[in-house]
Amino acid sequence: MQKPNYFQTPTVHRSLMLVAAALLSAACSTEESAQTQVATQPTYNVDIRWTSYGIPHVKAQDWQSLGYGFAYATATDAVCVIARDVAMVNGTSSLYFGESDDHLASDVFHKAILTDAKLDAYQAAQSPRTHAFNDGYVAGYNRYLRDHEGALPASCENQPWVKDISLQDMHRLAIGVGIRYGLGRFQKEIAGASPHGVLEEQKQVAADTQWDWPAGIGSNAVAVGSALSESGRGILLGNPHYPWHGSSRFHLLHATIPGELDVMGTSLLNTSRVAIGFNKDIAWTHTVSTALRFTLYQLELNPENPMEYKYQDTYRPIQARTIQVANADAQGRSETSQHTVYFSHYGPMIESDLLSWGDTHAYTLRDAVLDNYLTADTYDALNTATSTAEVEAAISKHGVYWTNTIAADSQGNAFYADISGTPNVDAELIEACGVNVADAPARLVILDGSRAACEWKTDPRSAVPGALPAEDMPRITRQDYVTNSNDSYWLSNPDAPLEGYSPIIGSERSARSLRTRAGLTQMAEIMSSQEKIAPADIKDMLYNHRNYGAELLLDDVLQLCDGDAQIKPACDALSQWDRTMNVDAKGGHVWREFWSIARSVDNVYATEFDINDPVNTPAGINLSDVEVSDALRAALLAAQTKLQDANIALDARLGDIQYAPRNDKNIPIPGGQGWAGMFSMIMADLDAEKGYSPIVHGNSYIQVVSWDERGRVQPSAMLTYSQSPEPESPHYSDLTEIYAQGGWIDLPFTEAEIEADPNLKRLQLSE
Repeated sequence: MQKPNYFQTPTVHRSLMLVAAALLSAACSTEESAQTQVATQPTYNVDIRWTSYGIPHVKAQDWQSLGYGFAYATATDAVCVIARDVAMVNGTSSLYFGESDDHLASDVFHKAILTDAKLDAYQAAQSPRTHAFNDGYVAGYNRYLRDHEGALPASCENQPWVKDISLQDMHRLAIGVGIRYGLGRFQKEIAGASPHGVLEEQKQVAADTQWDWPAGIGSNAVAVGSALSESGRGILLGNPHYPWHGSSRFHLLHATIPGELDVMGTSLLNTSRVAIGFNKDIAWTHTVSTALRFTLYQLELNPENPMEYKYQDTYRPIQARTIQVANADAQGRSETSQHTVYFSHYGPMIESDLLSWGDTHAYTLRDAVLDNYLTADTYDALNTATSTAEVEAAISKHGVYWTNTIAADSQGNAFYADISGTPNVDAELIEACGVNVADAPARLVILDGSRAACEWKTDPRSAVPGALPAEDMPRITRQDYVTNSNDSYWLSNPDAPLEGYSPIIGSERSARSLRTRAGLTQMAEIMSSQEKIAPADIKDMLYNHRNYGAELLLDDVLQLCDGDAQIKPACDALSQWDRTMNVDAKGGHVWREFWSIARSVDNVYATEFDINDPVNTPAGINLSDVEVSDALRAALLAAQTKLQDANIALDARLGDIQYAPRNDKNIPIPGGQGWAGMFSMIMADLDAEKGYSPIVHGNSYIQVVSWDERGRVQPSAMLTYSQSPEPESPHYSDLTEIYAQGGWIDLPFTEAEIEADPNLKRLQLSE
């Protein structure tokens, strides 16, 4: 069967049904005719217009219809991704995608956490507006499946896991996104936790728990205010570093309810609000914050009953929850297995190689985001905010899940805040209740679970019980600039450090990452070289693809090369490198492989971190230390050998070895790792013979939003991997091609701009 065009009008249109109803009513009485007309009024009525590069503009008169169009437009590009995520949060990955430890842990986790009671609580907390939008979203998604039955993309055509969704599925998706960087990071550890004495083969505990931030997250953001901007109004750079594959991809969309809402930007493929974007008055973005989303509690077990733990003067039971997981046997028949997940009153029990469930102690986890049900209201308020003050008010009321918020407005304000779902735990509580566990990461907070005094603090100012009140979290508004590149709030502006906050949010008076320093250094250079900043200057911060790490350190490293024939090939490549990661640059990959080793060498810097010069320190290579010099020569040799073994030339052009495969073409991709000194972030693992491909994560949705002197919004953007992940889509690679060439697109936001688009396509949907 030939696949329809992605923008083909559905064969069955509600308007035809209305015409038929009108003809039928002609034979009826006037009263009957009126009743028929009332009965056949459409519940959903939405206009979707697609402009160049497959950007949908969804326009409706009410929230139900907006949700309907939002879902239909998103499914047009990502129906298979959404369907797969719905299967995942329903705990059916093993059934549909095959048996594996990862699928089993995911199924057990989602079934144990996303219970009927949790979904009911989420449903009860939603506003009437959100109820209406969600109702429309479900109907719109299901309408898309009906309209494209038998003609879905190849990645999910005729798959049993592609099916109608329900409101409960939307709730599961929303909660699942919220706990992604708390509970969701430890699915195996929760699914596999079990009392001492359980047979080892029944345990499914991960032996390599990663307590650091997971790969695939990060971002840069810069907001410029009226004191520096050329127009006297705000400028915002939003540059989230998110995965290039899966449901955490961004999707460009414009949503309008005339007189009530007019916002453009991106949602994740599995979410249903514009999460990063702009309207005519404000622009905002997010960066993943350093604040913890959870703490662990160490439980003291009852020596006479390992299923009880001490709390004050008594023992409490550890609750067992039985989970049924379905999978398919070799003949494709469904069968089930039974699993048990355990809970304390704090939350689920957790077990890892570091934190075992033994005879005397066990561990449990409490998440600060799990009970936050109101972020839809937060984003509705963000979408309609008219100033950074209203942005601050929006995120202060109910918070955001796990991000910093950076914004600029047409009045010239630049705003930063980390107001996110964070435990209400201060330095005093950590000092009084902290538990030391051998080899535990320094930032992992483990509290004494036997004392009520060690519970998270309760504050009536918090919308979520146990969460840190917004008033106690860092924020700043300035007229020069603010920035964040995933370090803590402390140095959002070097002239006004933010200090005095709970250590659970992040560190203060400590060294910043090379990526943070790259952004701060570029801002200092721009301010010292010119009086005012234009949007083009902010764009160039990213698209110059400079490697700040090499600018800072490479000259010293090259001094190690004198007279050492063994590392001469690597040294030659580095000495000829232009210290950028543009697609035509040669040699930058040698620095990447070298610094991945060298950054862990003890005492590597000649100048250590200086609190009085935090942007420029640490600096230099400690060449006077023989052990350091020897270690760095060894790192150069290791990098050289690794690339030679992979048959990657040391002087290869970056665009030839770092690329995104798109059907029969490899598209060169600029950028590099933030830890290697890049502000322009692209991460890809080295694959022998191929190079750095596929791209794993990094620059994704990039927006530079500004206002002209008259206050008219001027949005430019780039979606690096294009709108759709499906190879059949006409928008699988078009924006990626432009990104490879260093281009931007101007987003059509006004009615005149939309209607003037040369590739405009329109679809009117009613039901």
